[in-house]
Amino acid sequence: MLTRIDVRGLRGRALAEALPRPDEPGRAERDAVAAIVDQVRREGDRALLALTAELDGVALERLSVPDSELHDALARISEDLRQALLVAHRNIAAYHAHEMAAVPDLVAHGVRVRHLVRPVERVGCYAPGGRARYPSTVLMCAVPARVAGVEQVVLCVPPDREGRVDDATLAAAALAGVDEVYAVGGAQAIAALAYGTESVRRVDVVVGPGNRYVAEAKRQVAGLVGVPSAFAGPSEVVVVASPDTPAEFAAIDLAVQAEHGPDGLAWLVTWSERKADEVEAALELVVAESPRRDDLVSTFRSGGYACIVDGAEHAVAVSNVVAPEHLELLFDGSEALLEGVRSAGAVFCGPWSPASLGDYVAGPNHVLPTNRTARFASALRADDFRRHLHAVSAQPAAMETLGPAVETLAATEGLPAHAASIALRRSAIGASA
Repeated sequence: MLTRIDVRGLRGRALAEALPRPDEPGRAERDAVAAIVDQVRREGDRALLALTAELDGVALERLSVPDSELHDALARISEDLRQALLVAHRNIAAYHAHEMAAVPDLVAHGVRVRHLVRPVERVGCYAPGGRARYPSTVLMCAVPARVAGVEQVVLCVPPDREGRVDDATLAAAALAGVDEVYAVGGAQAIAALAYGTESVRRVDVVVGPGNRYVAEAKRQVAGLVGVPSAFAGPSEVVVVASPDTPAEFAAIDLAVQAEHGPDGLAWLVTWSERKADEVEAALELVVAESPRRDDLVSTFRSGGYACIVDGAEHAVAVSNVVAPEHLELLFDGSEALLEGVRSAGAVFCGPWSPASLGDYVAGPNHVLPTNRTARFASALRADDFRRHLHAVSAQPAAMETLGPAVETLAATEGLPAHAASIALRRSAIGASA
């Protein structure tokens, strides 16, 4: 089920070249998404309704979900689900509030520099639908936006076959304080958020995971709107198993990410061929018993690997090349390897720290970089919804302490007005002395 790769003895460039890389979005995907984005830009709501009928198989009369449905959904869901959402909401808010530490002003040489933080005004969140519902993603996107101080939070989610958004998703939206919900998904939803339509007013930042078409649409509109967390596409995991890792733990954690659907990656990395055999045997049982068997099989066939390495450090080197969305180090003492981890969306240390904990209630965000973008991108954070400005206030003394340097640099760059702006003020100080 998993394609086996033996990279023992390989390091550096040889290691990187020996490991498979994810496919770049193909021309067909790029062209399809470009056509959808252009159609929404030109036709607005008419395009959204037509594309929802064509791609989601449901004919809607309107896109906007009434506020009353959000609050009714919150009342309809079970107490267990409501409490679980509350726990997740509380921990996500607490984590993102904690990371927003104030930066003090800097005063030196007669200049005071203030660090000003301003939230963006309007954020568009995308929660996938179709194969599953993701109220947790609603919380992961909307809560840090609220913590950051965003005034307006909008949610787009694909409708079901009856044209409705399910109660769990709407309840999460109500709990997170989402202002507007639209029953539209796919690349067309991203285009609507970026360009605006008659119903959907354009936003400043778009966040949330999705399939390859959603991710490609975000790539195409980046620059028109902010798109944090890089390429948040199909799910990925690297599970590093030692000879002592319970095989059933490793197997189920491979399935955790693979059950999200096709195009993802599920890597087992170990320095024990016996453990690889045990995990594959356990994985066969997991797949056979899963109600999402087709999704598991599809992911494992296209992106499932069992990689044999020389040891724990070598396993981390492999993971750094893969740059996965989730990295699980499923053995005791794995924290000692964190220093060597360079590229991963999130790391889970020890056999009792499955990625599913981070997916729901640990607090940090589960919207993570995929498709090797963890090489330069990070998990979604409250700070992704804020802009950082600086305000400079100078006293006359600054003209003497710093002014000469400005004049020198300006002259060097051939910008006489820059130099003159300082010289004029220095002369004014001398005249008034």
